[in-house]
Formats: sequence, structure tokens, C-alpha cells
Amino acid sequence: MSVQERKERERADRERLIVATARELAEQQGWDAVTTRRLAERIEYSQPVLYSHFRGKREIIGAVALDGAAEMAAALRAASSAASAAATSAADGPRARVAALARAYLDFAARNPAVYDAMFQLDGGLAFADEDTPEPLKDGFAALLESLDEVAGDGVHPGLFTEVFWAALHGLATLTRAGRLPPQDAELRTQLLVDRLAIV
Repeated sequence: MSVQERKERERADRERLIVATARELAEQQGWDAVTTRRLAERIEYSQPVLYSHFRGKREIIGAVALDGAAEMAAALRAASSAASAAATSAADGPRARVAALARAYLDFAARNPAVYDAMFQLDGGLAFADEDTPEPLKDGFAALLESLDEVAGDGVHPGLFTEVFWAALHGLATLTRAGRLPPQDAELRTQLLVDRLAIV
């Protein structure tokens, strides 16, 4: 391995450490606790080293959001795939995939509140619904679209349907976390969303 390759690998390792530490701190204490000073202390590097990777907290939030989008896409695809494998008939497949997708989305949001905030609530400097949208965000949307495409209904644009379904899931995730919806009815809400919107 050349000196240049070693330096690049060390740089990538430091960057992953910064992002993982920011995520951990945000999940434990909230995003207000994530400062460059605290991150530098936790990873035992100087603040200038931190700034050589990220210009500030906004870029760190963006990096956490991109990692989160990749994780969410993988979770959605895994849930959809498992539901397909477990479906007892071809007719059950699409509805089962959509229900599993909805549960996986809501579960991800509940288990990773700081990451979810980085993805959808905070300014991470990332473009959404744009040509400049980073690939992990596009892939997160694609993971939704893959299962929702077949249940959008006749004459309904699958992308628009996916946006509406996603907005409903986001609303459920956000309102549940804020304590605005009774937690005991979470599964009933998910099933109602699937039953009313997924046309099979």
C-alpha cells in the first residue's frame, strides 16, 4: 500500500468515526449536544482536524442523514423481501409487502430518532427532489417506490403515490414520537393506511 493510499484510508476512517460519534451523541443527548468541540474531545482529535473533514455541524448532519438513508433503504428492502417470501399466495404478496414496508419505516424512525431528524427535520445541506439529490436519498425513495409501484392504482403516477404514502408514514412517525397519537393504536393506524391507500 502506498503512502497516499494509507493516508486516504486513514482519512476515510476518521470521517466514519466523526459521523458515528456525532450520531451516537445525538441519539444519546439530542442534536444540540453535538458541537465540534465535543466531537473533537470524544474522538480525541483537534477541532482543525474535524474541520478538515466537515465545514461544520450542518455537513455532519448531512453525512449522518446520508448514512441513515442507506440504512433505511436496506431495512425497507429487507422487510419487503421477507414479506414476499412469507406470503401465502400471489394475491397476498403486494399488500403484505406494503404493510411490512410501512412497519419497517416506522420502526426505523422510532429506533433512530436523531438519525431520522437528520434525514427529514434538520438542515444538513442536502437537496431533496432535485437533480442534485445525493444517491443515498434517491435510493431511500426508490426503496419505497419498489413496493408501492404495484399498489398505486390505475391511472395514479407511482412516484406521486409514493410521495403521498411517504408523507403519511412521516406524519405517523413524527406525531407518534411527539406523543400526539396514542401508542396503543399504532398497528391499527398502519393497517388503516395500507388498507385505504394500497389498491391490489
